Amino acid sequence: MFGLTVRDHIMIAHSLPDEFFGPAQGLHGATLVIEATWRRRDLDAHSVVIDIGEASGHLSEVLAPLRYANLDEHPSFAGTLSTTEAIAAHIAHALADRVDAATIARIDVVVREHPDAWVTYELDLASR
Repeated sequence: MFGLTVRDHIMIAHSLPDEFFGPAQGLHGATLVIEATWRRRDLDAHSVVIDIGEASGHLSEVLAPLRYANLDEHPSFAGTLSTTEAIAAHIAHALADRVDAATIARIDVVVREHPDAWVTYELDLASR
């Protein structure tokens, strides 16, 4: 399986109002580094997974509504906690909506909220 990864970052605000999250219950900010990987079994006619510029553009467009946003007020997170895991899933599904599932087999998203802690979400497009 081949993969192409691009990276970007966003600054967000959110709260996680549950005792489970300790001090993160209150409103706080975070800078999240997002890595998105498109995977396919075989290369296309140009011997690539996806054009790097296209992949970067897709990621930037998906992240645009989240940049500097308070996720407590963002419609995509209404009724759910905007955990790093939920953010990763949101990004992966939004990216999947932009590609041809007949050619891209999987999209992996890594969200790094700290140099020593990150979340990975793997979306198998065949199972969508």
